Amino acid sequence: MLFSNRIESTPRILLVDDEPSNLMLLEEALSELGSIYCARNGSEAITMAKELSPDIVLLDIDMPDMSGFEVCQQLKNDSRTVNISIIFVTSYQGDEVEAASLENGGVDFITKPVNFNTCRLRVKNQLLIQQHAKSLNQAKEELQRLVTQVPVQITYWGADWKNQFSNDYKGSWFGVPSAKMAGKHIAEAFPESLSEVILSFMQKSDAESEQFQGSYVREGQSTKFVQISVSKSIQDDEVIGYLLTMVDITSIKLTKAALYNEKERLRITLNSIGDAVIATDTQGIITFINPIAERMTGWHSRDAIGRPVEDVMNLMDANTHQISLNPIRLALDEERIVGMAMNCQLLSQAGDSYRVEDSAAPIRDSDGSITGAIIVFHDVSEAIAMSVKMSHLANHDQLTDLPNRILLHDRLEYACKLAKYTNKKVATFLIDIDHFKYINDTLGHSIGDQLIKQVAGRISRMIHANCTLARVGGDEFLLLVPNFEHLEDVQTVASNVTGAMHKPFTLGGHEYNVSVSVGVSVFPDDATDQETIMRHADVAMYRAKQEGRNRYCFFSDELEQQLMERHHLEIQLREIIAKNRIEVFFQSKVRLSDGAVVGVEALARMPAEGGGYISPLEFIPLAEETKLIVPLGQQILLKACRYAVRWKEIGKEIPVSVNVASAQFAESNFVETVENALKESTLAPHLLELEVTETALMDDTEKAQSTLAILSDRGIKVALDDFGTGYSSLSYLKKFRMDVLKIDQSFVRDMLTDNNDYDIVKTIVSLASSMDLELVAEGVETEGHVKALMALGCPVGQGYLFSKPIPADEFEKYLLDTPNS
Repeated sequence: MLFSNRIESTPRILLVDDEPSNLMLLEEALSELGSIYCARNGSEAITMAKELSPDIVLLDIDMPDMSGFEVCQQLKNDSRTVNISIIFVTSYQGDEVEAASLENGGVDFITKPVNFNTCRLRVKNQLLIQQHAKSLNQAKEELQRLVTQVPVQITYWGADWKNQFSNDYKGSWFGVPSAKMAGKHIAEAFPESLSEVILSFMQKSDAESEQFQGSYVREGQSTKFVQISVSKSIQDDEVIGYLLTMVDITSIKLTKAALYNEKERLRITLNSIGDAVIATDTQGIITFINPIAERMTGWHSRDAIGRPVEDVMNLMDANTHQISLNPIRLALDEERIVGMAMNCQLLSQAGDSYRVEDSAAPIRDSDGSITGAIIVFHDVSEAIAMSVKMSHLANHDQLTDLPNRILLHDRLEYACKLAKYTNKKVATFLIDIDHFKYINDTLGHSIGDQLIKQVAGRISRMIHANCTLARVGGDEFLLLVPNFEHLEDVQTVASNVTGAMHKPFTLGGHEYNVSVSVGVSVFPDDATDQETIMRHADVAMYRAKQEGRNRYCFFSDELEQQLMERHHLEIQLREIIAKNRIEVFFQSKVRLSDGAVVGVEALARMPAEGGGYISPLEFIPLAEETKLIVPLGQQILLKACRYAVRWKEIGKEIPVSVNVASAQFAESNFVETVENALKESTLAPHLLELEVTETALMDDTEKAQSTLAILSDRGIKVALDDFGTGYSSLSYLKKFRMDVLKIDQSFVRDMLTDNNDYDIVKTIVSLASSMDLELVAEGVETEGHVKALMALGCPVGQGYLFSKPIPADEFEKYLLDTPNS
């Protein structure tokens, strides 16, 4: 209850009467109801009313200076006192007086003599009425305050759509405060786009209330979206007004739009990615399937959605072909991310199969509750096929498709382990194509590749299925023969390998005779580890080549000893080169007509540990094989140039010839090396002659032409050494700028007893003459050689008849004792 028998605050009661006794009696009667104030006339009453703002005035009507009606009129005309409740008190009785009192603004009427109990009750009731009125006003004000604070615009419009109420006191919605909106037509109060929607909608509707949406744009602001509710106010079946509420739903609209855009982006993303995607509800019923999944499963989305995932995704084990549990079921049951089983295969509705992999995961809402599951998978068929192919390529030679070293290593390891267990043997055959480099360089790499493939084919066709033939180098193969007992079986295989090459090979439309050299090593007789087994096979193959090629050779202890000696020799050679201890011997070139020394050839000699020298036939091939020939050749070149300068200083100016190995000639800085030697020694270029072999020139003919041209431009002579032993032809010789031909000693030595050799020497002499080339015959050992060569027209010879290769100090004495041109 708002009020009890007592009023909650102390009311103010103003008593107005010209009789003091009346005032005293009334004051006594009403003192319990509030604070009592007294005025003896009208003027005093008006003044006190303005100052005190009393709740009630008990006003005597009949007063001498100003009647009660006049006082009441003035109080009602003043805004400060207009709301004061006035009770008239008078001795007059009758309906006319009572009516006049009420008409003049009184709220009640008390007659004299006053019944004080009645008076007290009437005043008390009036105070209670006032208190209730104040409470209602407060409630109204509070309601108005609340209405202005709610995020909803509330307006009331008359039947003519003119505004009668608005809670938008500040005009925050449309820029029109409620005070200015009052009386405005809706078309003036609201933006045109909004008012037209409201009016149009309500004119068409017969319902008492409607809800719809609208939007508007305030100047300088973004678009706002609103939810509009309109309720008709009806009286006597007539619409007398409209209650209109608007709720700003802009954020909801934007959120929905953002969610839609996000959903659309997600849909497009899922439809665009390269993976297949299928989503289900908590029961495994499909709710989404993207185009990739449609293609792989063979199900269109309209048919797949609503079906159990197993109907659409037919999964099985690729090896056993047993049905596989769909990962979505596990993801839902175990509430975790689940990967696909190994070797998972998807069978489409059309019968196509795909190897697939990836995972499924549960879908959770904001509360963490599972609402479904999603599986993402992709076709790995090509990847698996590529993996198999890459594995094959990693273990096989690309040209021949034979196993390579990697696979050979595994098979050799397995074969050796099995041989230990079964007490049997394993043979390894290292097979090298003879003269392959020459074939490859002269006929071209494509012909070389054809030869390698044909050799591989011939060997493959003659070996047992449990054997392994691998390509381990450019022109090298290794044949692995496991699980044998008798060496005779190995000899048979080796013989068959070499015999398989006897039939000519057809390459580029022409037939060629090609042979192979084979080295054989046996486990466990020759070695017990892979590295040693293969190294021993290599040593045996090298011996087969030394013995003339086109044959096979078994590894032996003797070969092992030679291998050790060769290794020791390599260490010695490296040390000698590192310490620049290689020595130079010299052999003269003599004019046959008078014996004058016209040149000298520098020859490398390697000191032995115990004194003496190691044969060039031993260390030169080793130097070439280990590439030590390059630094060795550089040292010989520089030392030879220095000796030539020394001889010039003692009056013996003769050109010096230096042999150039193929590897040395192929160096990119070869010309620079020669120029540095000349510069460091101060030897004139015309006193240097470089002897090159046909093999060195054939390695790269274009580069050789360029190098020879540069040397010639520098004034350095070039001799073609051992002419006649290689594969030169007249057209071949014409390509290069040569100065000297050297006839190989193998022809000169037997020219007096072998007509073929004599004819060869004669032809070479004629060739040199026709090409205006200088000529030197090697291997001159008798006077008969001298006479025969002179008769053919060869002017210069070199051989033991004149001088063996001797050390530099001895050669200097030889020069001083011998005339020179």
